[in-house]
Amino acid sequence: MKIHHNSDIRNMAKKELRRVIISGGGTGGHIFPAVSIANALRRRHPGVDILFVGADNRMEMQRVPQAGYNIVGLPVAGFDRKRLWRNFSVLVKLFKSMRKAGKVIDSFQPQVVIGVGGYASGPTLKQAQKKGIPTLLQEQNGYAGVTNKMLGRRARTICVAYNGMDRFFPADKIMMTGNPVRSALLENTQTRAEAKEALGFDPQKPLVLVVGGSLGARTLNSAMAEGLEDFEKAGIQLLWQTGAAYASSAAVDKARGYKNIKVMPFISDMAQAYKAADLVVSRAGAGTISELQLLAKATILVPSPNVAENHQYKNARALSDRNAAELITDDSAPQELVKRVVELVSDSKALAQMEQNISQMALRDADEKIADAIEALIP
Repeated sequence: MKIHHNSDIRNMAKKELRRVIISGGGTGGHIFPAVSIANALRRRHPGVDILFVGADNRMEMQRVPQAGYNIVGLPVAGFDRKRLWRNFSVLVKLFKSMRKAGKVIDSFQPQVVIGVGGYASGPTLKQAQKKGIPTLLQEQNGYAGVTNKMLGRRARTICVAYNGMDRFFPADKIMMTGNPVRSALLENTQTRAEAKEALGFDPQKPLVLVVGGSLGARTLNSAMAEGLEDFEKAGIQLLWQTGAAYASSAAVDKARGYKNIKVMPFISDMAQAYKAADLVVSRAGAGTISELQLLAKATILVPSPNVAENHQYKNARALSDRNAAELITDDSAPQELVKRVVELVSDSKALAQMEQNISQMALRDADEKIADAIEALIP
């Protein structure tokens, strides 16, 4: 497989980037990398005008402006693969989104358009390609999404985080960069004990961080609720992000009576939360995995079964096959997860080995490598 080398790209004559569109979204796993790429471009080109295009009524419409960028929403929606009769309205929304994306591109006149995955990126990238504007895809997963596979044929560059992606994309367009992560995660200088204390935990006791992604995870929440007494007996502390949709559920309310457990809908300072954790329990989104690799966190991954092409399971297998994380399937989690958390958090040798192995898989400076690739596309 032919892979572009960053040194070759950096040596190309640097041109000024004036206007760029970044499109995609739907979950934090798409938004955080997109913002990281935007930040890298702004560091290099302080005057660049960056416009995001996302999906109406999804979390990017709040999170992107919070990060300091403008965003336009499209009425696009994902296809319902289980209930096909519902897709007539999806097709109508897609048609409207294609028209609106075309108008946005004509008005904004971007030099380059970047897609970070998810159905929100489809109309924008498709229109850019029809108009002859250079496009770059950032594929975060080890199994390419439907939208990116469709767009990959006409994209100029495809930035990936896993080997073997020439199964999905033309090999000569692939650039191995890794996934960008939030820079704040790498800037926390606290020790583990200091981070625990700052969060109100006992620095001498083990702490497990449970994160079901930005939207929460029913399976993780249910399993944690069932294990509350087990955690208390074992002297295990829990920092538990439930997701907003589950914040007022009976399972979560039950946990609020335990002194060793802190429950919150969303953790704003993930750098401190990661730093404090002896063990992380998480879904297996590509962005989260990249964060865990860079931060060298011992992890139990419970892949979501409710994702396209079962890609989270494939993400998790890439780590578990190298003893860089443990994998528990979603249907096994109610029976196995709590028991394995209790066993693993007391096994310091196993945790240390997992930390070492996952760290070796990290691909660093992904945002800068992707910025290199974007600069190479400037007409």
